[in-house]
Amino acid sequence: MQAARELNRAAAVLALSVLMDSAIEHYRGSFKNKAMFTPLAVSALALGVSAHGMRDQRAVTHGLRNGAYILTGLTGAAGLAFHTYNVMKRTGGINWQNLFYGAPIGAPAAIAMSGALGSAGERIRHYAPFTPAHIWGLPSGRGLAALTSLGIIGTSAESFLLHFRGAFHNPCMYLPVTLPPIASALMARLAWLPEGSRHPWTRLWLGLTAFLGFGGVAFHAYGVNRALGGWRNWRQNMLDGPPLPAPPAFTGLSLAGLAALRIIEAKRLV
Repeated sequence: MQAARELNRAAAVLALSVLMDSAIEHYRGSFKNKAMFTPLAVSALALGVSAHGMRDQRAVTHGLRNGAYILTGLTGAAGLAFHTYNVMKRTGGINWQNLFYGAPIGAPAAIAMSGALGSAGERIRHYAPFTPAHIWGLPSGRGLAALTSLGIIGTSAESFLLHFRGAFHNPCMYLPVTLPPIASALMARLAWLPEGSRHPWTRLWLGLTAFLGFGGVAFHAYGVNRALGGWRNWRQNMLDGPPLPAPPAFTGLSLAGLAALRIIEAKRLV
């Protein structure tokens, strides 16, 4: 039950990150395509149902919440396909230039991840403590560990792409491409071979990755301040500077990893 609410919390953080990031990026694109309003509406919906799930003490799957999460996941998958098409239709197809400046692949993937984590939380909510729990036909702890590992390494890859574009001019820009992959590897190991009753190093590294999400906002705010006019020119610099809402995606995924760890340590693996 506690793990289910933690997954609601993780889905909420991801949804909030996507909502704010999409609002900025699509505003910069002048909402040229009316479909660009879709991720704002869907991520706001996911944020709302996640807030409801965090407060819900009932050990029962909520049909409307689960439906909203499924819709969120499907919207993210559709957005991922659309953004991939946007990159591929540019001159030269998939190359560094188009990956740098085309529609970002990571944003719709984060929407899909928010929906997947929220739906997983709803599916395990009705299981009694210390009883076997399954999601999508897989042991819940190991399945969530694999999903979290994939999400963290994907977010780190997106960070590498954008920080490589920025030539890693600040040494701190190496943090999101070096620290989170270790957390991803530790979660992948748990998904494959979750022996032992406690995993302190995995918990520690997930905590560091979660803190990196908050620290990244501070670093990005500093990057905005360094632009011409600083925060006095915030309308321009927030659009062109480092994205403030992006780093908390690491926090949301780390919270999901901690929920998976709670399930694994409770021996709900079969």
